[in-house]
Amino acid sequence: MMDILMYLFETYIHSDVELMVDQDELSEELLRAGFHQEDIYKALEWLEKLAALQETENTPYMNTSAVTSMRIYTAQEMTRLDTNCRGFLTYLEQIHVLGADTREMVIDRVMELDTADFTLDDLKWIILMVLFNAPGNESAYSQMEELLYGMEDGYIH
Repeated sequence: MMDILMYLFETYIHSDVELMVDQDELSEELLRAGFHQEDIYKALEWLEKLAALQETENTPYMNTSAVTSMRIYTAQEMTRLDTNCRGFLTYLEQIHVLGADTREMVIDRVMELDTADFTLDDLKWIILMVLFNAPGNESAYSQMEELLYGMEDGYIH
């Protein structure tokens, strides 16, 4: 599923190509690109849920939290997000690329992925997708792009 999300992000969203609205046409194109039908449906549903995060004010993590609050991860989250991933999220909060709300959106989307293997690189893609889709985070998106594409090999923290 991550392959499809990355393909869609690079092909349509990140490259400013107009995204086809018709899901059937998009599904057909993804099939022609070599993706499996079941994975395509899961990826499109994942993207719909990402868009829906912007439309509701009833989402608990959209509430403001104190600057001094600390995020405690559940056992399932710690299984999916290893120490490097959790450290990277904390780092992005410290440099104000992510806020508490966007961090929670990222974690929400990560936990909805249908994958056994999840890496730090996958997390970076999810962060880019969330920031791109979250209104008012254009500066954070640019910072994240700069961090990813302007980085030399190695960790930044």
